[in-house]
Parts: sequence; C-alpha cells; structure tokens
Amino acid sequence: MADTSADEADTPAALRPAQWREQRRAHQALVDTWVTPHLQRRRSGHRHPIEDFLWDYYPYRPSALRLWNPGPTAVLLGYMDDEPLPPGFTRDAEGTVTFAFERLPERHRERIASELPWLLRLLGGMQQRPAGFGCFGMHEWAMVLGQPSEEHRHRTWPMRVAADDVRAAIAAVGLRCTHFDAWRFFTPEATDLNPWPLSRATQPERDQAGCLHANMDVYKWSMRMQPLVPSSLVTRAFDLAMRIRRLDMSASPYDFTALNVHPVAVETAEGRADYARQQRGFSQEASALRVELLGHLQPFAAAAGGRAATISP
Repeated sequence: MADTSADEADTPAALRPAQWREQRRAHQALVDTWVTPHLQRRRSGHRHPIEDFLWDYYPYRPSALRLWNPGPTAVLLGYMDDEPLPPGFTRDAEGTVTFAFERLPERHRERIASELPWLLRLLGGMQQRPAGFGCFGMHEWAMVLGQPSEEHRHRTWPMRVAADDVRAAIAAVGLRCTHFDAWRFFTPEATDLNPWPLSRATQPERDQAGCLHANMDVYKWSMRMQPLVPSSLVTRAFDLAMRIRRLDMSASPYDFTALNVHPVAVETAEGRADYARQQRGFSQEASALRVELLGHLQPFAAAAGGRAATISP
C-alpha cells in the first residue's frame, strides 16, 4: 500500500506522555458515562428501549468503544503503559507508537480493503445527493402496521395511539423510506406501501443525508473501519446517534413518557414540523461528521486494490 501519511504540514505533532494520557483519560471517562448505566441494566435484567439500542443493534461491545484510538496519523512518545492500543499500532524500544496499515492482521486488512470501496461510495453519495425531510418518522409506524400487539418489538411498552390511528397516519402521510436497515423491519403490509424496494446492494444509491437511521450509521461505519478512525470522531458519532435515537422513538407510536421521553406527534401537522426541524439539525451534524470520516478513510483507498464488496447486515 502506498504511503498513507498526510502531507508533512498536516501531520499532527507527536503527543508527549502528559498529552496522550489526558486524551485517553478523557475518552474513557466520556465512554463510561454511556457504558456504566448500560452494563448495570444488563446485570439487573432491565432494558432501556432507547439507550440500549446502540448496543443491541450495532454489533460493537462497550469494550471496543472504550478502547482509545489516537488515530492512524498520531505519534505517541514515551508510551510504556501496559494499556493496549488498537491493532496496527506498535511501539519501538523508546516507547514511540506509530500506526501502519500493513501491521494489521491479514484478515482484518483484507476485510477493510474489500469493504472500503463500497463504503466510500455510500458516504460520498450521501454528501452529494439532496437530503430528504418528508418521511416524518413513519418507519417506526410501518414496523407495527397490521401487526398483533404481542409481536411488537417494544411490546412491554404501551402504545400512545390505537392500531387504527397507525393505519390512518400512514395513509395520510405516506411511506417514503430510503434506508434499507429500517425498511427491512417493516411489516409485510407496510413493505408493499413503500414507493420503492430497498436492498443492501442499492444502499449506496438510496441512503440520503436527511434519514435519521443513515445519520446514526456514522457511528456504525466509524466502528466498522477501526482502527482507521480516531476515537475523537467515534465518540461524537455515538453521541449524535444516541440523540437521534431519542427523536426516533419520540416520534414513534409507542408511549415512553415514563422514561421522560415526550412524544413528537408526527400524526399532526405541528408534530411533523417539529420532527422535520430536528431532523434538519441532525442532518447538518451528521454531514459534517461524514466529511470528517471520509477524510480519515480516503487515504486508505489504495489498500482496496480495485476490489469491492457489499457489507452484510
């Protein structure tokens, strides 16, 4: 693989022990604010339908998020600690730590090289095509349309609307989902109402920057491409995904007021306006993160060697 270093002027200065220790400490303290409550709930057998979602839906363990990654262009001086770094980072006898793509385990290297062209196409396409703000969160309604209550994903939580209201809202607003990983959970009746079928193969052409779930996925892709993406970006993507998830469930037909989650009533004109306003703000945040993510990934595009693969769910 060609040299993936930035130009000398853009190369970060080497971090001295006091600097990288503070960065690592701050990272772990931040992640612990998310991880500790999740692990406590898991030990007690309780589940939080909003805050546990990112751990359940995305296949990344708390320990993986907590592992500090200074970024592949970083140079750490005097790293004599026993605390591990991600794969690909090595230190010399003086404790100087650097990263090289070639040092990754072969299977890890080959997976990234295979998937990176597909992901760059996905992320780049989202930045270029217009964002859509007309779905109004109907994907959560489509996941329960015509479904018996005992089959609802969050069946231990009450619904704030009746089954007939779900049907009426979808009829009035319509379905226009563009994100495969939301659409694939639609009920059969709702699937047929979407204007277009979706698939993993066509995801790079369909995902757009207004979609809540596509914007949550900045976290997913930042983790999937580890160790090419620094923790400073991953934690911001996680924080954004958590806030998006809160809006996602606020706009759902479920009643989560017991969790201090107040409804965004997208079945009304006022609720739809509120949803779209928040959706636009999240879209702007996510687009900025995607630009940053692309900046971290594009220097490694040569590693793909012309290969391309789709990414399984």
